[in-house]
Amino acid sequence: MEGECRASRARSWGLPAGGAGGDSPAGDAPLPGSISSSALLQAEVLDLDEDEDDLEVFSKDASLMDMNSFSPLMPTSPLSMINQVKFEDESDLKDLFITVDEPESHVTTIETFITYRIITKTSRGEFDSSEFEVRRRYQDFLWLKEKLEEAHPTLIIPEFSSHKKQGPGLLSRMGQSVRAVALSMRGVKSRPEEFMEMNNFIEIFSQKINLIDKISQRIYKEEREYLDEMKEYGPIHILWSASEEDLADNLKSVASCIDKCCKATEKRMSGFSEALLPVVHEYVLYSEILMAVMKRRDQIQAELDSKVEALTSKKADTDLLTEEIGKLEDKVECANNALKADWERWKQNMQNDIKSAFTNMAEENILYYEQCLATWESFLTSQTDLHLEEASEDKL
Repeated sequence: MEGECRASRARSWGLPAGGAGGDSPAGDAPLPGSISSSALLQAEVLDLDEDEDDLEVFSKDASLMDMNSFSPLMPTSPLSMINQVKFEDESDLKDLFITVDEPESHVTTIETFITYRIITKTSRGEFDSSEFEVRRRYQDFLWLKEKLEEAHPTLIIPEFSSHKKQGPGLLSRMGQSVRAVALSMRGVKSRPEEFMEMNNFIEIFSQKINLIDKISQRIYKEEREYLDEMKEYGPIHILWSASEEDLADNLKSVASCIDKCCKATEKRMSGFSEALLPVVHEYVLYSEILMAVMKRRDQIQAELDSKVEALTSKKADTDLLTEEIGKLEDKVECANNALKADWERWKQNMQNDIKSAFTNMAEENILYYEQCLATWESFLTSQTDLHLEEASEDKL
């Protein structure tokens, strides 16, 4: 327990020595964009081929409790070490780059599923090569996430539950629900003040980020409708110019201005949909996982409180309870330390990501309005010059 606790304190959050494996059910869901966000998730990786011959390296029975970077108990082949990735911000660990991309659909007589390409590049001497490439299924990522949550319940692990098509079995879900309800009924008697503040922050953040997400989606929808309508005006002015010989040049110039504004609007909306909307929605998902993390922390605390209460009332074997309480105290301390360390990392990343997304969007909006303004000012200037020239000719 002490080793696990020390390792949890030493890192923000990370992959254990092992990976994902096992059979994946049909109908794998798409892997969401949030999984590959460079600011929030520095790397995602697991190494497990579709056939069962590769399972000896990443067995589901592999221990997830040792959080050391390279455990001496694990094989040091590149296949196993690919997955031993730390997610930290220290500069000396920025020599490991992992990307997840190129989703590919597979159709067989039995099932249809999607795989993703995972590329790992590194300059670390522990690897036999500097680059590796594999393809993995959505369920492999899901399995890994579930195992990480089981082993490290208070680490903030990227959330993509809304994309899951299949989760734990019915009995497993029922067992988890019964335990959660039982612990919540007991309540947490001595939640530290810092976690009270953390919980309040999460509740307020969840409300605000969900509201921002809804507003952003509505703005994008309305601007898309505006763009579709504006695209119709250019051709209309061109047709109009054909029937108005005296105004033909002016009408064509207006159509040209509209076309330039449409292109500028499309570019701005592309940035809006690619840079702002994914970041906001990703933090909507993060607000859900933060609530789940706090709930798991409280469940550990409630379990300890119940044991202490039982010992006080001497309802069971005191020696056994004393031993269990000692273990639970270590577990609570480890969970609290892991959450506090991960919380600070997450908050800093969140503030940087949201600030960057909205700052970039503001700059894009300024550029957009400057381009549109310059387009119409140029048109008006040309019209003014034309009228002055015509007036000068009339005087002569």
